[in-house]
Amino acid sequence: MSLNLPIPHSPTEEYQCNIDLNIYDSPECIRLATQAATGRHLKITSHHQDTAIEVCLCEDDYPGWLSVNDLQFIQPIETIYQPQFISAAEIQQRIPAIIAFMQTAKQQDNYYLWGGTVAPNYDCSGLMQAAFKSVGVWLPRDAYQQEAFTQPININAIQPGDLIFFGTPQKATHVGLYLGDGCYIHSSGKDQGRNGIGIDQLSEQGDQVSQSYYKQLRGAGRVVKSYEPHRKQSRVG
Repeated sequence: MSLNLPIPHSPTEEYQCNIDLNIYDSPECIRLATQAATGRHLKITSHHQDTAIEVCLCEDDYPGWLSVNDLQFIQPIETIYQPQFISAAEIQQRIPAIIAFMQTAKQQDNYYLWGGTVAPNYDCSGLMQAAFKSVGVWLPRDAYQQEAFTQPININAIQPGDLIFFGTPQKATHVGLYLGDGCYIHSSGKDQGRNGIGIDQLSEQGDQVSQSYYKQLRGAGRVVKSYEPHRKQSRVG
């Protein structure tokens, strides 16, 4: 049953975030799914819960739940999100800035945050998305989506800026960015990582963390385009 929530009408069906917002994986709003940085666009896909509304972030098509307490921080927007075409060559020119973003993020006090895409605390794929977004390139949200999105690269032919994927034989569950000289930067958790952003060796000869991830190495991919969202008429009354 729909509730009469205080959501202002948007002629474009899109809303803009006025502050950084948490997006949850259920209407109970307990477990973080992702975050929407200030300025991001979202669509409301349903609003039939008393604690949250279901939304989809426009730039990466990522779904989740926004607490009704945060409705005050979104506003209707007259211009819909329009992805920008960026060539593979242009992306390669921006790799130094992407690496610089990650190096700067590493220098800040931070910890691993599941669902984190906003500074200073990130999860693995959230750090990748934020770094590329900083230069105008959008990636899908999760590691397995980023793996499917990138152009596969032989691990022996990787170059700085390529993404490195880890996980099980079935699915990528972790991602880092190759820096060169056998090293990559990533945000890793407490259980087998550094509880934050760190640099590890892509080798079985490294320390315990490097060895743990190397055993889970799946492959690598190169970002050759910026993500373009699917246009959906998805609002439900």
